Amino acid sequence: MSDTDSVSSLADLKNLTAAAPAPAAAPSADAEAPVVPAAPTMPLRDREVDAQGRSYATGRRKDAVARVWLKPGSGKVTVNGRDQEVYFARPTLRLVINQPFAVAGREGQYDIVCTVKGGGLSGQAGAVKHGIAQALTKFEPALRSAVKAAGFLTRDPRVVERKKYGRAKARRSFQFSKR
Repeated sequence: MSDTDSVSSLADLKNLTAAAPAPAAAPSADAEAPVVPAAPTMPLRDREVDAQGRSYATGRRKDAVARVWLKPGSGKVTVNGRDQEVYFARPTLRLVINQPFAVAGREGQYDIVCTVKGGGLSGQAGAVKHGIAQALTKFEPALRSAVKAAGFLTRDPRVVERKKYGRAKARRSFQFSKR
């Protein structure tokens, strides 16, 4: 093979591809081609919204249970009739609550009204986060994959172990005294 026969530069390669014959035309509509249905564009789940345009979900964590209503708005979060800054004074708890919006890219687009019972503040914040994630996927089913991948739709099964008789706590023994 000589040097003149081989392609020596990019310009020669372009000339070769330009000189190549065009691919065969697509078959006409008259030809008997199998009809392939288009991929479904609808989400797998239906949108669940009540008469007021809100989406409802229940979130749970430890002993806390949160009832969450989500509707389009300015990003205001109300917990038990109080603002989130008042109810959850620690910034880490407010950060936990806003995690589902950050993952979905919807910060400041929804108003949240929720009631929380049981447990402590940390468990209540986790319950509100779980409820927000559930309500967000009911309002916008297309966000389900992103929220689920972050693990916000799964209820955290860890709970406090019960105290046993003959023990100081769940597993701790009473202090041993030799005399």
